[in-house]
Amino acid sequence: MIPDHFATADDARRPSAADRFAAVEEHFRKVYEPAFGAVGSAADPHIRPDGAAVACTGTIFTELVGTGTTRVCLAEAGRVRILTEGAGNQRLPRFSPDGTRLAYLSDAERTGDFQVEVLDPATGARIGRARVPGMVEYLSWSPDGTRLLLGVAAYGADLSGGQGSGTVTGTADEAPAWAPEVFTDLAEDGWRSAWVAERPDESGEFAVRQVSRPGTNVWNSCWAGPDALICVAGAAPGEESWYVADLRRITLADGAETVLRTSDRQFGPVSASPSGRTVAVVEALCSDRLLEAGDVLLLSARQTPDDDAVRVDTNGVDVTTIGWIDEDRLGWAGLHGLHTVVGEYRRDTDRATELWRSDETFGARYPELSFSAHGHAGVRHSYRRHPELAILDGHVIRTVADLTHPGADHLTEIAGTAEAVTWTAPDGLEIQGIVCRPAGPGPFPLVVHVHGGPVWSYRNCWSMMYPYTPLLVDRGYAVLHPNPRGSSGRGQRFAEAVFGDMGGADTYDILSGIDALVARGIADPDRIGVMGGSYGGFMSAWLTTRDQRFAASVPMSPVTDWISQHHTSNIPYFDRIFLNDEPLSYTGRYVERSPLRFVSQVRTPTFQTAGVRDRCTPPGQALEFHRALVEAGVESALAVYPQEGHGVRAFPALIDHCVRILGWFEKHMAPPTAG
Repeated sequence: MIPDHFATADDARRPSAADRFAAVEEHFRKVYEPAFGAVGSAADPHIRPDGAAVACTGTIFTELVGTGTTRVCLAEAGRVRILTEGAGNQRLPRFSPDGTRLAYLSDAERTGDFQVEVLDPATGARIGRARVPGMVEYLSWSPDGTRLLLGVAAYGADLSGGQGSGTVTGTADEAPAWAPEVFTDLAEDGWRSAWVAERPDESGEFAVRQVSRPGTNVWNSCWAGPDALICVAGAAPGEESWYVADLRRITLADGAETVLRTSDRQFGPVSASPSGRTVAVVEALCSDRLLEAGDVLLLSARQTPDDDAVRVDTNGVDVTTIGWIDEDRLGWAGLHGLHTVVGEYRRDTDRATELWRSDETFGARYPELSFSAHGHAGVRHSYRRHPELAILDGHVIRTVADLTHPGADHLTEIAGTAEAVTWTAPDGLEIQGIVCRPAGPGPFPLVVHVHGGPVWSYRNCWSMMYPYTPLLVDRGYAVLHPNPRGSSGRGQRFAEAVFGDMGGADTYDILSGIDALVARGIADPDRIGVMGGSYGGFMSAWLTTRDQRFAASVPMSPVTDWISQHHTSNIPYFDRIFLNDEPLSYTGRYVERSPLRFVSQVRTPTFQTAGVRDRCTPPGQALEFHRALVEAGVESALAVYPQEGHGVRAFPALIDHCVRILGWFEKHMAPPTAG
């Protein structure tokens, strides 16, 4: 039984903590148990060159512990076949150009230390492997299928906030329990590098060699013909150095580097045409590595930073994934408002054409597809459609394998509906969002769920990417998912509108959305709550210092003091960018936009959560705010999870997390019919 830290003498009619935990645990069992032992969800799709099948990473649960086991799977002719078994997890399968081999990553030998395996997809037999000193994060076949490009992170390298923060694990040299963690001003550890695996011997063991030079940190890379790579790279390994990385060409023969382009923005996905002559890269203002949405630039692989690049006109779409189909065609996908758009660009006509536009979507945190001459494959889903593996063939989508099961049907039954909404901010700017709500006319108690970033966005997707939304809707709440200025999907100018103004106009984008839902009879003005993680955690704390209408607040992994955040986070360059100020002055936006500095104006009961392993928004941020709230006489609680990082992701901690969130809202803004 878990203790009820939220209980008061007036709560006799409310369910006990044990009852709430049992109810939420039963909910997750209804969702997951019907698929125990089977593939319940998929990621990392890669289309077979003939377009007839899709390899993917399938997640399998057998109990509500951890985040599930991942296996390499093949979706074909309406069914999913599991290709790998044994110890550990496998992920990121990639077909060779002729489709006869499938390379993937496995941590079977040491948990968290992913290395390369190669199998025969027809039989499932392992036919090769490669081992490097570090964890392999990504891989791709050379255009001729003879070699593998490996992106290798040294043990101890930072993980991005989108990956849950923390560091790459797997080192064989474990320090004793008493050993200190040493911090210096020297960038000695945690480098990322590019390697090539080639010339397998009779046993299938690949020879490996590092092709990027020491002192170059390679964030991501791709083949540029047979003899070179294109990389997003920098001169330091820390997570913050990604924000100032440039685009480089590396020659395999000698490791020689040529800088192709620098930018005051960030570089994301990169892809080179099969010959290596033309490079495509996504350039954008970004909050987090691996969450890039912006403009597509085309460059010559031989150009210099002073040469012009071609900016592809995608008709306002913020592109999130790209891939060359052949020498003249580039596939792309991204966001346009609340829509997902998939298209192709033809170099011979210099035109981008939309193939598919929908309020449904592909991919996980952002749209993601695998492009080929025989179709483009991805994981399609929406709030009412359970994820399925599908191929977009021309303008037509065909389902390759439907992963729906009775647990998904249960979630659909309780999750209510998702509706796109728009409203006008005080300065006249149109703001978009999605409101999920139960059946009935309303008004409902409203929880505003602010997304992270700030450069990210909500779209119509399964469970809205979080387990909280269907749980809240099932208990009688409406949940607003706003995309305030700074969100992706509305072009770079809209994203840049938050630059230097976090907690400024975006505050009123959200408050005006609440006003709009109250005016439309959807939201009960006396029962308004707010929650969110990361930037959403900051806003959940910040909004309660600006407006006292909130009955309850749940900041998760928040920033509450920008000065201490800058000095303790592994991404201090982030706050410099988005506050557009300097921390050492101890004035300006670092003070003016810190919730901690305005605790005296807070009246809202606040429950925060944080993870001990979070290096992005360290748990001290939540602790500072909690202690200040208590000192100010505001009801406050804080839950810090010892095995979690930037967000709570693993069972059973996730169940506890949901129980405490629901308990907080039910205590302070329960629906009228709630016990």
